[in-house]
Amino acid sequence: MAKQLKKQNEKKIVPMLAVLAVVLVVACIVFVIYNRQKDNGSSGQQKAGQESDKDASSGSGGTQADTGGKCYADIDIKDYGKITVELDEKSAPITVKNFVSLAKDGFYNGLTFHRIIEGFMMQGGDPQGTGLGGSGKTIIGEFANNGYDNKLSHTRGAISMARSNSNNSASSQFFIVHQDSLFLDGDYAVFGYVTEGIEVVDAVCQAAQPVDDNGTIPPEAQPVITSITIRS
Repeated sequence: MAKQLKKQNEKKIVPMLAVLAVVLVVACIVFVIYNRQKDNGSSGQQKAGQESDKDASSGSGGTQADTGGKCYADIDIKDYGKITVELDEKSAPITVKNFVSLAKDGFYNGLTFHRIIEGFMMQGGDPQGTGLGGSGKTIIGEFANNGYDNKLSHTRGAISMARSNSNNSASSQFFIVHQDSLFLDGDYAVFGYVTEGIEVVDAVCQAAQPVDDNGTIPPEAQPVITSITIRS
């Protein structure tokens, strides 16, 4: 009787072991497939991230991508000399891009500084030479009171964009600060600073003879911008 029970139990155990083995094999196959899919997914994400980084670093018109880092503008003024400005794309990217584009197109060549006030600033870049002209295109004002985190200040040697009463009306006109004018901070977009030629700014401002309190310079006496050259 005991032998018969033992044989019956052995007959039951064998199929159970076979089923268990099949389950284990299936589980191993599923585990392998899952890990392969996981690895492929991670690899795909990593590749996509690398492509995204590559696209971001190559840029599409950004000045730092074009110049490899710092960007400078050499402003040559007839009979006075050269003013070199370091442009700050990080603080005012839209403004810098606009200025660089106009300069590279030769837009500023032959234009003038039509408004000069000693101890304050010298303003130019108007094709009409009156303060009423522009490039035909306006840009957003990148300054604090227009919602932009531009912390650059209107200290001596700052270059900033001129505009009308509208915050987003800047076009081609810019001004270089002769002496600290911090009252302009937050309302105008500074986009760089003079690094060389501040003595040229002094000479232009000191020689100016405006005909009114607004700093208007007669057309025949307006200092001429020979060229503005962009370089790294």
